[in-house]
Amino acid sequence: MIIKNKIPFGEPCLDYKTYSLVKKNLDSKWLGTGPITKKFEKEFNKFKNSKFSFAVNSCTSAIFLTLKSLNLKKKDEIITSPLTFCSAVNSIIHAGGKPVLADINLNSLNIDPEQIEKKINKNTKAILVVHFAGLPCDMDKIIKITKKYKLKLIEDCAHAVEGEYKNKKCGNFGYAGCYSFYVNKNITTCEGGMISTSNKSLANFVGRNRLHGMSQDAWKRFFPSKVSKKIYFYDVKNAGYKFNLPDLNSSIGISQLKAIKNFWLKRKKIYNIYHNRLSKHPIILQKMNDYNFKHSYHLCVFYFNKRKTKKTRSELIKFFDENKIGFGIHYRAINDMTFYKKEYNWSKKDAPNAHYVGNNIISLPLYPHLKIQHVKYICDQIDNFFEK
Repeated sequence: MIIKNKIPFGEPCLDYKTYSLVKKNLDSKWLGTGPITKKFEKEFNKFKNSKFSFAVNSCTSAIFLTLKSLNLKKKDEIITSPLTFCSAVNSIIHAGGKPVLADINLNSLNIDPEQIEKKINKNTKAILVVHFAGLPCDMDKIIKITKKYKLKLIEDCAHAVEGEYKNKKCGNFGYAGCYSFYVNKNITTCEGGMISTSNKSLANFVGRNRLHGMSQDAWKRFFPSKVSKKIYFYDVKNAGYKFNLPDLNSSIGISQLKAIKNFWLKRKKIYNIYHNRLSKHPIILQKMNDYNFKHSYHLCVFYFNKRKTKKTRSELIKFFDENKIGFGIHYRAINDMTFYKKEYNWSKKDAPNAHYVGNNIISLPLYPHLKIQHVKYICDQIDNFFEK
């Protein structure tokens, strides 16, 4: 097969319904946060079986606001995974707390419950779990720990919008679920995120603080739908943040949410092709756990089994470039990053599993409209790489 153009690592999947809803919003002349965002929140609530959902401008903002509601002090610790995007750890820092890393399981690539319990002390306030690549964490074990030590549980569901654990949707197990709608996520609003919770106190905090701490947003002041008396003034209840999601982005989100099942089925098909074709190689694919779950199929990753091959990720990256195949690195371990090494004196010893995986992992293209012939081409080239 001859590839003329490079196969992208990731692309948003947009259809005519997306353009139609965006045009409708543009024609309305109201692009800021308003009724479309409210509709998006309601539909997301329904999809997730959540009590409250609040649209924000990123998953980073969602995690930060959730953590900020805990009134963290300098010594307060939040335990999280070392195999994650830096924004989760940064949010802990910006919210006033101290990040603590609990190493991952080498099979699932999720945070290891046994490692979590080893890191708990009198300063521990919460556990921030990451459903890595879309595979739900072992929630029974984690919930048992949170109850035993009376800790808050926060779920980073950036990869797991469709994920379920024992028929319960990810994001509904603890204090809050935080979601990403970034351009490469399973559904997108271009930039954006969501907080879901059943905790009324957190819901009130997020509702107040995602838009400057104002009592009324611009839509309610100037276009008070079904309100008999216009509200021209607003009060500032506290010093909040600029984290709201505009209607223009929510228009995209609504159309994406309507297609989410179809997107998931297509990604599942691609994911299974990769796993069936590549399992023969000296690599370690993310293992499926033995409990009942629904994978979100956000990423298809593998890392090199250094006991069985002398091939390296650097060689594969060069090979992919030569053969016009896009790829991603998800992720370098947090304990290997310069800032955190200096700030917290972390090294590979603090999370050796994450260090090993982070130095050898690679992500393959995975999105709904990726052509099956391209998926098979990628598998063929990986065959060629390991057989040389």
